[in-house]
Amino acid sequence: MGEYVALKYYFDKELAKRLAGLISEEYKDFPSKLFIERVDDRTKEKELKERVAVISEELYHTLPNDYEKALLILVSILGPENKTEQGMFTNGYFLMPVAHYVEKYGLMNVDVSLEALYEITKRHTAEYAIRPYLTHHTDKTIQQLIIWKKDENPHIRRLVSEGTRPRLPWAKKIDYLYGDISCNLDLIDSLKNDSSSYVRKSVGNHLNDLSKADSETVLLWLEERRKSTHQEVLKRGLRTLVKRENQRAIEFLN
Repeated sequence: MGEYVALKYYFDKELAKRLAGLISEEYKDFPSKLFIERVDDRTKEKELKERVAVISEELYHTLPNDYEKALLILVSILGPENKTEQGMFTNGYFLMPVAHYVEKYGLMNVDVSLEALYEITKRHTAEYAIRPYLTHHTDKTIQQLIIWKKDENPHIRRLVSEGTRPRLPWAKKIDYLYGDISCNLDLIDSLKNDSSSYVRKSVGNHLNDLSKADSETVLLWLEERRKSTHQEVLKRGLRTLVKRENQRAIEFLN
């Protein structure tokens, strides 16, 4: 078994070389040497999120100024879809800077950006990148999520839940959708008994987030849907309340 390498060390000169090679096949004028040198110089002594941001920024400075043209190039290098239900740190981690690029530079081009996030999610994840779109393009993004929750791809369905979690790890906390917990619950309602354990895990975590702030609403919602909610979702979604010895939550699991 190989020696453990912290994830941050994958975001360095070697990843810059990999991205430059892929991009150069689609965009012959890409300044590969400059991109690699800049990433190498700027990622040293930085942590994971800072390294991802550096690579994203250097993509911005070296790709065409036209965002849609640049995005088309990036989408072309995404590679094959992730056919497993393993997460972002097992498959597609090299696409983190691409997702960050859309997160940071795409808000003025919401339609093509959401299309790109859809494609990225099938290979990696857009759970972080989609959050600014929820803030700045709330209606359009939520309407897209309503469509996506019926998608045949479990990674897309998972994004509906994971991207809207109020307390997503590594991400800035966000408010309920439209400031109303019922909007979050409505969005994940059809996913509470999803065929994919990968999706159900996210729904359970989402419910757990909500329960920390408004246990009464979550418990009432689950009481009405107990028979149609997967046990895995109940167990994961109520774990904080169970730890707090909430008797109603404990009864759900007995």
